[in-house]
Amino acid sequence: MKNVSLLFFMLSISLIHSINAQITMDSASIKKDFFTIEEALKNPTKVYRLTLTNPPSQIPNSVWTKFTNLEYLSFKNDHLKKIPVGVGLLKNLKVLDLSGNDFKTLPSSFGKLKNLQELYLNDDRNFQLNKNIATLSKLRSLKSLHLENDNLRALPLNIKRLGHLETLYLNNNHFKRVPIQIRGLKNLKYLEFEHNDLKPNFNLADKDGFGFKIHF
Repeated sequence: MKNVSLLFFMLSISLIHSINAQITMDSASIKKDFFTIEEALKNPTKVYRLTLTNPPSQIPNSVWTKFTNLEYLSFKNDHLKKIPVGVGLLKNLKVLDLSGNDFKTLPSSFGKLKNLQELYLNDDRNFQLNKNIATLSKLRSLKSLHLENDNLRALPLNIKRLGHLETLYLNNNHFKRVPIQIRGLKNLKYLEFEHNDLKPNFNLADKDGFGFKIHF
């Protein structure tokens, strides 16, 4: 009887180790970064994070449709003059980093990124914010927008169309005062405003129904 109990105990321990090992392997797979299209295409449904440096100039739309589980995509510092239209086909994309590029406008297909929660547009000195509000306004899950070091001096009047934003990063620009246009961002909870050409204007926070954390 003791031998049976011992055997059962050993089998239980073995099973637990097997399960833990599987969880560890799965977790590692999910967190793994892929750095080339060629590498990622070997098993595209297992790719959750893709960081592309010097990507091919032309990536067919059919390639993007293979990444059905992709959640994070980065083209950081690639100096792209155009962002691939096919990126708009990434239905599960949650974070997109387009920092350090040379494009002026986003593809209209980006309006299909229904699950996108965070968008980095830092160091995009040619980016024309006012001409992209219509596309950005379609990203209903977008909560966090980064517009740091974009040579901004003002916000467009129509930025109120991004009322779903909760955090906004405007560091390292050329604002002389907190832009009054942010009044229209009804769900804004946090604004970063470091390294601009201003002294804090706290009058905004004194208005009824208008209050959030501003980090100078």
